Amino acid sequence: MLSNPKKTRFRKQHRGRMKGRSYRGNYISFGKYALQALEPAWITSRQIEAGRRAMTRNVRRGGKIWVRIFPNKPVTEKSAETRMGSGIGKGSPKYWISVVKPGRILYEMGGVTENIARRAILIAASKIPIRTKFIISR
Repeated sequence: MLSNPKKTRFRKQHRGRMKGRSYRGNYISFGKYALQALEPAWITSRQIEAGRRAMTRNVRRGGKIWVRIFPNKPVTEKSAETRMGSGIGKGSPKYWISVVKPGRILYEMGGVTENIARRAILIAASKIPIRTKFIISR
């Protein structure tokens, strides 16, 4: 499981907005094949890890896989059976997410043939809650 960051400056963050396209991490830089996001979303550490595991199992110890996103934003929840409001503020951090914008590369793969990479990456895509695209570097 992808863990939370070793150290953060602040324990809690604002929710923010997912406006616009990704201008960083939007091209293939390590492998030959990649999975690119087409929609904005919050992707949890569990979803990222599920996709990585699916790809690794599918290629059967062949090739190399790069995970290009990291869950560095905490999501807080108030504890169960707590009334709304009360002025106390946010709950404690429950899980970690990565903010993904359209165009962002999620996973990369190299060292395997195209049909193996396509099959593995499309299985990983089914674990991610957004529309994605399989791309090949030129």
